[in-house]
Amino acid sequence: MRFGLMLSEPKGPDVFGGLRERIARAAGDGFSSMWMSHIFGLDALTALAVAGSQVPGIELGTAVVPTYPRHPAALAQQALSANAALDGRLALGIGLSHQIVIEGLYGYSFDKPARHMREYLSILMPLVRGESADFEGETLTGKLALSTPGPNDMPVLIAALAPRMLKLAGEVADGTVLWMTGPKTVAEHVAPAVTEAARAAGRPAPRIVCALPVCVTDDVDAARALAAERFEVYGQLPSYRAVLDREGAAGPADVAIVGDEDAVSAQIETLAKAGVTDFVAAEYSSGDRRTRDFLKGLL
Repeated sequence: MRFGLMLSEPKGPDVFGGLRERIARAAGDGFSSMWMSHIFGLDALTALAVAGSQVPGIELGTAVVPTYPRHPAALAQQALSANAALDGRLALGIGLSHQIVIEGLYGYSFDKPARHMREYLSILMPLVRGESADFEGETLTGKLALSTPGPNDMPVLIAALAPRMLKLAGEVADGTVLWMTGPKTVAEHVAPAVTEAARAAGRPAPRIVCALPVCVTDDVDAARALAAERFEVYGQLPSYRAVLDREGAAGPADVAIVGDEDAVSAQIETLAKAGVTDFVAAEYSSGDRRTRDFLKGLL
């Protein structure tokens, strides 16, 4: 299992300098990857291309870019450009986002999201592989080719929790990128579904990238209380609520990886046994080096 980190967005005037420093520190510490979310701050692909191009040797991923606001050809062109700037080190994570965002904020229909993702991938995947897209669906059309330079083996991962999305993650994409998904759900639901879909399609074994909050501490109650406060919104969004319910978790604090070094090591080992190929730690206890020092010791 490979180890990565979530890349938080710095504050202050030199945002890209801050990103570059965080990426360089992770690369220097020996982590395999860093992943950046795309919400309402920096554009993740642009930020990774600018800051990451100056730090060699570490994979940089988006977790995740919402699909609805961008035509798949436009996203393919931007991702290929970022990948070229990063010398082929980009992992493109994409996702549906949430109905409250797509309909309430952007004004797009969130009807049949699995259909949307299937049609989206029908255009995106050939383009990022250096091929022509020739697809006309119910909601999306793409009939074009791109001349964007650079490698065409960039992994594409989709945020997949529901069965049809997991099937697409293995059958069409290169795997899945998860958030707030515990080991029971990975072992019993995610890994079997995405692996079987890839096998049936004759594709390579998929990546299962699992990101979770992590805090190495002796004060477990305080750390879980902080996680409950900081990640509260994820317990309210329907897609995450469903996966937390499947795990038997009352809220995000229950899937956070918390405890002393032995306890955290055991929890991470459980994820490896469940089928996770890439564990991504979201450190959330600011100013405490204990978590980072422990994670470095796992590499």
